[in-house]
Amino acid sequence: MQGQQKRDHERANGRHALGRSQNTGEPPDLVFERLNRAGVNWAGAEHETYRVWNDDWEVRLEGNAHILTAEDGGHRTELRLTPEKPEVLHGENGFSQKGAFAGNASQYYSLTRLRTVGKIWMNGEEFSVTGWSWMNHDFGTSFLEKDQIGWDWFSLQFDDGRELMLFQLRRADGSIDLHSSGTLVDAAGKGAHLRFAEFALSPGQEWHSPTSGATYPTVWTITIPQYGLRLTVSAAFPEQELHTGESTGVTYWEGSVNVTGSEGIQPVGGRGYLETTGYAGKGMGAVFGLD
Repeated sequence: MQGQQKRDHERANGRHALGRSQNTGEPPDLVFERLNRAGVNWAGAEHETYRVWNDDWEVRLEGNAHILTAEDGGHRTELRLTPEKPEVLHGENGFSQKGAFAGNASQYYSLTRLRTVGKIWMNGEEFSVTGWSWMNHDFGTSFLEKDQIGWDWFSLQFDDGRELMLFQLRRADGSIDLHSSGTLVDAAGKGAHLRFAEFALSPGQEWHSPTSGATYPTVWTITIPQYGLRLTVSAAFPEQELHTGESTGVTYWEGSVNVTGSEGIQPVGGRGYLETTGYAGKGMGAVFGLD
């Protein structure tokens, strides 16, 4: 059983779990997907402790460190992620409203700076890696409105120890939804909620995908006047479009970005991740919206 037939079978037979592994470097990205049934123990999550698995992919807790292992297509990843800051609640005490109705919402928190060490095996070569990671947990039942066609979501780590999460929801009429929001996290780990009127996102340079025909903004300007922040966020390279034919069937852009800018007269730099959806295919409201 392969392709669409397998995906339809999995969805029709109870709970299923989706996993995606992506190594972002010089193009092309390496992307692997897993879609398995939870009921027969091919995928699942333990209730007594933190352990989530999908076939032989696994994330578990060891002390306060997150241990991540994944292997596919001759490539393997083993990482140890240790939080340097406590979890940050987004929205109002972790409740992130994303639309006009009560059901258009999610519970949302992040670990914004995890010290990361480990190894990656690619094409028969072993690489030792170090760096910083970010973990998001944004969960709910069905949280978008039908005419919310997509989002632009940023997770940025500044060189001075701060972090910034921002997202904007785009509507079918071209406007930005008033429930767009963000969080600025200081070096000590305290988060400050940012409402829609307190920041601005402006797209700049674009990249046209020869595969899907979609056009994505790959350079953005972020301004947060109350903190004197003006940032330029640029894709590390433009070719970071994902095609999820083995799972959700959604085509979108997600990848590594670089940050430059200023806070008043002080320079600001950093790195991060950007996810943009709804530029190709059906709108996200049709995928994640309320029936």
